[in-house]
Amino acid sequence: MNTYAGIPEENATLENSKVMLVTVPYDGTSTWGKGADKGPELFLDASENMELYDIETGTEPYLEGVWMAGEVSENSSPEAMTEAVYQKTKEMLQHEGKLFTLFGGEHSVSIGSIRAVGEKFENLTVLQLDAHTDLRPDFHGSTSNHACAVFEANKKHNLVQVGIRSCDVEEMQYVPKGQCFWAHEIATNPNWIDDVLAKVSGNVYITIDLDAFDPSIAPSTGTPEPGGLQWYPTLELLRKVFEKCNVVAFDIVELMDSPYSKPTAFLAAKLYYKMLAYYHCKDKS
Repeated sequence: MNTYAGIPEENATLENSKVMLVTVPYDGTSTWGKGADKGPELFLDASENMELYDIETGTEPYLEGVWMAGEVSENSSPEAMTEAVYQKTKEMLQHEGKLFTLFGGEHSVSIGSIRAVGEKFENLTVLQLDAHTDLRPDFHGSTSNHACAVFEANKKHNLVQVGIRSCDVEEMQYVPKGQCFWAHEIATNPNWIDDVLAKVSGNVYITIDLDAFDPSIAPSTGTPEPGGLQWYPTLELLRKVFEKCNVVAFDIVELMDSPYSKPTAFLAAKLYYKMLAYYHCKDKS
């Protein structure tokens, strides 16, 4: 039995796990760097090589259980992939009291999972950490393109964007007013975390494109952009979101295969595990 991070089998069953992990190795619409379909494999390999004690929280999150809930392999079209992720997420959300997590793949994989989570949970906030707005209504003939990752979420839910530093002029009309925290403004605002927290409430879905981070610490993404988020401030934001809100699901996407993928893969593995630590600490408080 292959388990997340090589954890014992007794911590990896559906019955004994508080966390469900779905992988989506899809890279059908990326427009520059290719290789995001290898992201889940790289993430899982890195996870097996990290220490499972979290120093900050003094916990071992894996003891709460992580169930590998399967892979969505549909890739015949962007729309078919979105529907498959949507159906898989709906199926997983029937397991009450468990946190749904997803690892991509390119950012288009989030469209279906956000759709399903939004149908189950009212008053949903979608917190997007990203270098790009991803607010195109369609791109290259598809509404399920990675450049459209949160267009639907913005229409249906409370979208809060953090770390954005690249967009097309047509997207500016869709940027949620007062809820997009541009990277250049974060760089000069010591209170940016509190400002973000003021916009995030209730049930929360967190979607993290790894290009939100500065390429100096996360170089292996499809479209790295200079001027990104740093590690510890990002963790502080996430910890406070978990403390304040009811995080019902999260995803991490856009880990790309490359000759230099290991540092980014390990960052992704640690990021995922830190988020589990924050989730379980809230659960026990």
